Amino acid sequence: MFTPSFNLDSLAISPLWIRSDFARTLAKQETWILNSLWRFWAREDQLAPDGDWTTWLMLGGRGAGKTRAGAEWVTEEVRRRRAGRIALVGETLSDVREVMIDGPSGLRAVAKPGMRPRYEVSRKRLLWPNGAVAYVFSAGEPESLRGPQFDAAWGDELAKWRHAEAAWDMLQFGLRLGARPLQVMTTTPRPVPLVKRLIADPSTAVTRATTAANGINLADGFLRNVMARYAGTRLGRQELDAELIEDNPDALWTRETIERSRLRGARDFIRVVVAVDPPASSGAGADECGIVCVGLGPDGRAYVIDDRSMGRLSPLAWAKRVAGCFRAHEADRIVAEANNGGEMVAQVMRQEMPEAPIRLVHATRGKRLRAEPVAALYERGLVHHVGAFAKLEDQMCDWTPGAKSPDRLDALVWALTELMLSGEAGEPKLRRL
Repeated sequence: MFTPSFNLDSLAISPLWIRSDFARTLAKQETWILNSLWRFWAREDQLAPDGDWTTWLMLGGRGAGKTRAGAEWVTEEVRRRRAGRIALVGETLSDVREVMIDGPSGLRAVAKPGMRPRYEVSRKRLLWPNGAVAYVFSAGEPESLRGPQFDAAWGDELAKWRHAEAAWDMLQFGLRLGARPLQVMTTTPRPVPLVKRLIADPSTAVTRATTAANGINLADGFLRNVMARYAGTRLGRQELDAELIEDNPDALWTRETIERSRLRGARDFIRVVVAVDPPASSGAGADECGIVCVGLGPDGRAYVIDDRSMGRLSPLAWAKRVAGCFRAHEADRIVAEANNGGEMVAQVMRQEMPEAPIRLVHATRGKRLRAEPVAALYERGLVHHVGAFAKLEDQMCDWTPGAKSPDRLDALVWALTELMLSGEAGEPKLRRL
């Protein structure tokens, strides 16, 4: 009989390498038993959170282990006889059967010996040996949830449900058995109204799991390829990092516009500028120093190629950072806003790079008037992002005219104004990024 000398609850929250080392000290039968203990191997973000919640909303990237978490939660509720009538809801009946029940991480796959449920196709229900039963529903048929009653529910890919609001409402009316009906919803996040409302609901416990966190269980090629292609993009942040990405309807930029013009790989430029929006002060409470590099291509289009913005920098520190960006991209000019600091900005930069051409610009117009022509360049497809710049793009899609303009965005506006709207053409000079 397996009688460990360790406290498994304490060991379960230890780092993976400690748990793996411990497992190697066990006999074969003990290892087999240990492998069946989900709490021992699960990541913290795959375990039901503590607290007085009604809904556990697990937001996870692709392959982050959401299905396993949902299946293990239901299995534990059944094992402890806390759930006897369960609703399983997916986008379609096929999704419930192929993913939630018979998938490699589904309910039948994670079941312990002697507790494997059997599926009755004709009645669309799953039966456990202890008498618990789970009924299968499609979110595309909300009315099918009218009538049955449950003491627990698991819904998968909630953000994809075609009739999400109606199916959710019918499910809530059915959760009326037992002292405390609970439900877990596992989904890759999308900014649909139901998901946003659940996140804001105080009775919801929200956890997040990234694709990379489950990398040990994923093919190396998959992780390497998707990270290289999508890391930092809107799609990647949503599908891999489980972030809820949405646009501000009053912003001048949309993520769709940025994604549409995103490029990868090398480009030739006839002119490159580094724009700087220096902070008014330094130290813990200082703003970021916006540092953005943009190149002008021979095709007349602008290409954003670097964002080295950073906060809490002294004047000498941000000057060194600007100089590093200038040299790395063989830039032609530094454009620096002089509203905060005036000539001091140029003096600091010349101490670090006495040979660099520096153009001081003064904001005589409001931020909206300066930003709108630049936003129009994006709408016309004349600006491309070479790679992904998550923090800069967040500022672009969150800022609304009238609000305090963030520093990365200010630097971007100055750079594109210099190159595309009022800058000098300069001598053509091809270089490879």
